[in-house]
Amino acid sequence: MAVTDRSARVALVGTLDTKGAEYQWMADRLAGHGVAVTMIDTGIREPHGFTGPIDIDQRRVAAAAGRDLEELRGRGDRGVATAAMGEGAAAVLAELLSAGELDGVLALGGSGGSAIAARGVRDLPIGLPKLIVSTMASGDVSPYVGASDVTLMYSVVDIAGINQISREVLGNAAAGIAAMATARLGRASEPVADDRPLIGASMFGVTTPAVDAARERLEELGYEVLVFHATGSGGRALEALARSGLLAGVLDLTTTELADDLVGGVLSAGPDRLTAAGASAVPQVVGLGALDMVNFGPRDTVPHEHDDRLFFIHNDTVTLMRTTAAENAELGARVGAKLAAAASPTVLIVPRGGVSALDAEGQPFRDEAADAALFDAVLTAVAGSSVVVVDDPANINDPQLARRAADELHALIGKAE
Repeated sequence: MAVTDRSARVALVGTLDTKGAEYQWMADRLAGHGVAVTMIDTGIREPHGFTGPIDIDQRRVAAAAGRDLEELRGRGDRGVATAAMGEGAAAVLAELLSAGELDGVLALGGSGGSAIAARGVRDLPIGLPKLIVSTMASGDVSPYVGASDVTLMYSVVDIAGINQISREVLGNAAAGIAAMATARLGRASEPVADDRPLIGASMFGVTTPAVDAARERLEELGYEVLVFHATGSGGRALEALARSGLLAGVLDLTTTELADDLVGGVLSAGPDRLTAAGASAVPQVVGLGALDMVNFGPRDTVPHEHDDRLFFIHNDTVTLMRTTAAENAELGARVGAKLAAAASPTVLIVPRGGVSALDAEGQPFRDEAADAALFDAVLTAVAGSSVVVVDDPANINDPQLARRAADELHALIGKAE
């Protein structure tokens, strides 16, 4: 490991009005591991049980969110206070990172403390250690993880005092974050092993040939390609990375999550999908990949309102439903509006031969009328904008079209430099 001239620094983010003693115990454990601690108090009442220094107090956290602590106390609205202190935590953590004083984040909490911490770490870069010990970590953790690489550890017992169980769990958490932060600090001083420009790409099983061919071409051109599976969480991760400033470009050939968002499938990435690159001026090449389908779980879980639709049983746990011409027209309008509003140089790929492997000639989802509705709507929406259109007779998985998409992105990046 590389030698550094300082100890790793871990930010403890927590509500000292309710968890002061537990945070004091954690601060002592971290000190024992040779880690420097920055204590950030995200509670709104007076601290209780914490005897060490509070580096960033409640008032500073509230102010970082543009709120007044006394006003939050006076409202008596726990939800408002939680949201405000989460925003404040995010702001102060960003300041610490910018100042080079953050190597990891650790938080403890129930639902409220976990929500504050999750918002606090959400925008921190991938690779910066983020560990939340939570009573909520054994259920649906998507609200806390989002698109970040945050690590959740189930507390087993409530975080209410140090006992035989919590001592083991919290002790492991302290050792874990200390090791992760120390390792990351060491890596920061090592030579960069691979500094190729990064490309974010979206892929689904039915667009894999296209993305594989485009990825190979981009690697030939000197890029490193990060592929995201378009399963909702993958799309959100791609959007987050596009906002982070780490990407040289985005190859968003697979925008299928928008169909799930429109129709109510299980793999939606939310209504903001396909906006981050445009808002961040990141060059993008966008396709209409897999907009011929909406994703559901097992066939018997599909809402009965869709019983008369065309389905393809991918496997026992995945059912695909063909989008209609009306749905495709709406999807085309939505995609086109987002691209037309983008501040980034943008190329749109229109594959007349089908938008997925299932939409190829002779395949079960081939529907030329539905595809035409998609293509007409998206082209109408981008007409008169700066979006460059590649209108091609091939299926999206045609290797020549995929390589052209890669070349188009390379050209956009070159012009943007």
